[in-house]
Amino acid sequence: MKPMIIGIAGGSGSGKSTFTNRLRDRFKDQVSVIYHDNYYRAHDDLPFEERKKLNYDHPASLETELLVEHLKQLKEGKAIECPTYNYALHNRAPETIVIEPRPVILLEGILVLCEQQLRNMLDIKIYVDADADERILRRIVRDTKERGRDLENIIDQYLATVKPMHNIHVEPTKIYADIITNSGMNDVAYDLVSSKIEAFLAAAES
Repeated sequence: MKPMIIGIAGGSGSGKSTFTNRLRDRFKDQVSVIYHDNYYRAHDDLPFEERKKLNYDHPASLETELLVEHLKQLKEGKAIECPTYNYALHNRAPETIVIEPRPVILLEGILVLCEQQLRNMLDIKIYVDADADERILRRIVRDTKERGRDLENIIDQYLATVKPMHNIHVEPTKIYADIITNSGMNDVAYDLVSSKIEAFLAAAES
C-alpha cells in the first residue's frame, strides 16, 4: 500500500511543528517527517550579506520540484537523501538526511499548499492558523534561540518579506485545506487526523 502523505501548512510560528510533533510522538516509527524548509535553494554563488537579503518566503525560494521527486520515490518504497539547511548561514548545508519510506509521511512547511503539483500528492491537507501577534512572537523566540539570529535582523526580515509574503502566498492557501485548526494544540483537529491515520494503518495491516 502506498504511504499516506499529510501536508501541514500555515504561517511562520502558527503551531505547525507542535501539531507535527504530536503526531510523530503518537505514531513513532510508523511516521517519517519532511520539512519543506530543508529544500531552500542553495546560493553558494552569493556572499553572506546578499543571502541575508533574499526573500525566503516566496515559493521560488524553495526547490519544490526536488521535493515532489522525493515524495514520488518514497511512494515507491525508496529512501531519499533529504537536503538540510543552515539558517545561521542562510544557505543549504552539505549534509543530507536519509529519510526512509514509512506508512505515513508528514510534510510540514508554510508553503506546502501553495504549489498544485505538491497539493495533488497530499492525502490530507491541514492549515494551522494563528493570530499574527502570536506568530511573530514565536518566530522571535525560535530564531534567536535555535537559528542564531539577532532581533534586528528578525524584525527587518519580518516586515520586508515574511508579513507581505504571508498575505500573498500563505494565507490564501487555507482554501485548499481539508482541516483548518486555530492551534497546534487543538485536540479536536488532532483527534480527527489521528483517527484517519489509525484507520489507514489498520487497513494496511489487514
